[in-house]
Amino acid sequence: MTMRELDAAGIGDPVLRAAYRHCRELNARHGRTYFLATRLLPVARRPAVHALYGFARWADDIVDSLDPAADTAGRDAALARLEAALAKGLRDGYSEEPVVLALADTARRYGIDHAHFRDFMTAMRSDLTVTDYPTYAALRRYMHGSAAVIGLQMLPVLGTVVPREEAAPHAAALGVAFQLSNFLRDVGEDLDRGRVYLPADLLAAHGVDRELLRRSRDSGRSDHRITAALREFAALTRGVYREAAPGIGMLDPVSRPCIRTAFVLYGGILDAVARDGYAVLHRRAVVPRRQRAVVAADGLARVALARLRARGRPASPPVPARVSLPSVVPVRAGRSVPEEVA
Repeated sequence: MTMRELDAAGIGDPVLRAAYRHCRELNARHGRTYFLATRLLPVARRPAVHALYGFARWADDIVDSLDPAADTAGRDAALARLEAALAKGLRDGYSEEPVVLALADTARRYGIDHAHFRDFMTAMRSDLTVTDYPTYAALRRYMHGSAAVIGLQMLPVLGTVVPREEAAPHAAALGVAFQLSNFLRDVGEDLDRGRVYLPADLLAAHGVDRELLRRSRDSGRSDHRITAALREFAALTRGVYREAAPGIGMLDPVSRPCIRTAFVLYGGILDAVARDGYAVLHRRAVVPRRQRAVVAADGLARVALARLRARGRPASPPVPARVSLPSVVPVRAGRSVPEEVA
């Protein structure tokens, strides 16, 4: 983490600075696209975002480790240690674990509800034993802790121009939309981990079950029933992006370019999957690098405009980027976890 970011955030303690730098390194290594979007935030707010996502990444890595030595019992014990460190860190404001130390400091600075972190850990623990979901309603209950609370944690850091409770449902929906996009893209990888996040009733409506998914994955052959189910799941996900979209204009104007950039890039996963014929069981769909660059450039232009307006200086609006926004929604100016889009 740059000294400029830490200085701007008023983080002076050397141990605390090192903890925030550690979180930043985690995000730079694991989520390059979201890391890029974070660079569009005002410098003083970046350390907090790195702390929130660094903690989420650490917990997620415990759950999703493909290391054969990391059995369920070992991962359960690791999560238990993390939960204990989290509870103590939030209570005392200090932890020997750098990620927890940065998280506790961020929670204090921004008044983030500790219940969001507890709900997140509950969802992570369920991933150790729950391998599928019978209905979309059941999946949404899981995603409250695994995704919606991430949006709610972020909201105090991003700031709003309306009462926070008005923006909260849209922030939660955005976290869910991002995770649904990742679920669609990662169907094959999740299946290899023994998990199916596509609701069983949605699959069954198209004559699909776990066994058919496994056969398709192993054989490399596509199946029209699977394609139809994936197409419906994509349409469902587009609906959640529509839930999230009104929250864009509710954010602090200087935060909107960051979240809008993430919104467009993660929504682009749906279009990439469709272009690739919904072949997610056989290969990972990729948002083209050029498209990511164009979206990022547009975000930079919007940052410049927002900062000039914040200083009260006149400025011309940025030239709209020539990029296909996710066919999910017409995005109005501004709004956002998780993972590499490519």
